[in-house]
Formats: sequence, C-alpha cells, structure tokens
Amino acid sequence: MIYILLGPPGAGKGTQGELLSRKIGMPRISTGDILREAVRNKTPLGLKAKETMERGKLVSDDIVIGIVMEKLKSNECARGCILDGFPRNLKQAEALEKFSNSDIKAIYINVPEGEVIKRLTARRICPNCGAVYNMIANPPKEDEKCDTCGEKLIQRDDDREEVIRDRIRVYRQHTEPIIEFYRSRNSLVEVDGSGTIEEVFSRLEELL
Repeated sequence: MIYILLGPPGAGKGTQGELLSRKIGMPRISTGDILREAVRNKTPLGLKAKETMERGKLVSDDIVIGIVMEKLKSNECARGCILDGFPRNLKQAEALEKFSNSDIKAIYINVPEGEVIKRLTARRICPNCGAVYNMIANPPKEDEKCDTCGEKLIQRDDDREEVIRDRIRVYRQHTEPIIEFYRSRNSLVEVDGSGTIEEVFSRLEELL
C-alpha cells in the first residue's frame, strides 16, 4: 500500500505523516529528502538533478518521478510507504499510477486558507540551534526567545503572508487537481485538518 499525503502548505502533512508512519510501521518518504539523498549518493538521476539545481532551475518532473520510483523499488519500501511531497501535479500522479504495482490511498488534509496563513505566519525558528516554534500552538516559554539556547527567534522569509499566499496559489494551480484525480478513482479519504495535532490524527485513524 502507498499512502499519499495531500493538502495545502501548513496543513500538517509532515507531522501527520510521521505519526502515521509510527502507527503502521511504514516509512514516510519526503520528496525533498530523497532528492538530496540521490544528489549526495551521486546516482545518475541525482547528478542530473544536481546539474539542474546548480543552474538555478526546477528539477524536471521526469527526474523527480525517476528518483521516487527508484525509492519505491528499494527494500525500505517493500511493505509500502507514505509519500509526502509527491505527486505534486497530474503528470506525477499519472506516472505513479502507471509504474506502481501497489494500491494507492490518498489522504487529503483539508485546512481553510485563513487557518493556513494563521499557522504559518505564527511560525518562528531559532537561528542558532534550529528549534521550531509556533507562537499560537507551541510558543516558547519566554516571548520570542528559544527555550533551548535563549537566542532571539526569527521568522523565515517563507513564512511571510505574501509568500504564503503565493505558495497557496501555486498549490491550487498544480496540486489541487490531484485531489479530484484520486477522488474519481475512489482512492481518496478527506480529513478535517483543523484543531490540535492529536485531534487531526484521531480523525485520520478513524478514516483508515
């Protein structure tokens, strides 16, 4: 079985994916992680990806699809896996359906746009130790200071509202159509992504 995590930026796909991974004993596969792994290991596709990235261009669908398919054939994914960040568009979804022999279940974590913006603009990171906080859900003990090292927290450029709105626009244009792709195949489950991490995961467990 292959589980696919879908949802807008800030929906909690990574967090819920980790919880699901521990619950069912399948690895969570992040597209970004395996892309970096392929580059680090200097695989043929990794070298192509590195060359593309060094030119400041986006890695093509064909390269991303190839790297993901290589991972799915590995022993790590022999029993199945949870995909986070793939597929990102219909071409990738169609390729996964064509090349994978496993059943596919898409999990759509639905969070309203206003909630996404509220969550992501509240995120802060420590520039010294890398700790991540959320000023609403997981604030530091002392305002704007890291609990671990005391460094003043910062907001990443990616977490500014205008950048988030642009990311949502790209998501709607390229990734949102995948939801209907899997719904038409009766392979989609939808979970309300509002509320605490525990509340969302409890709903997800009930659906699966």
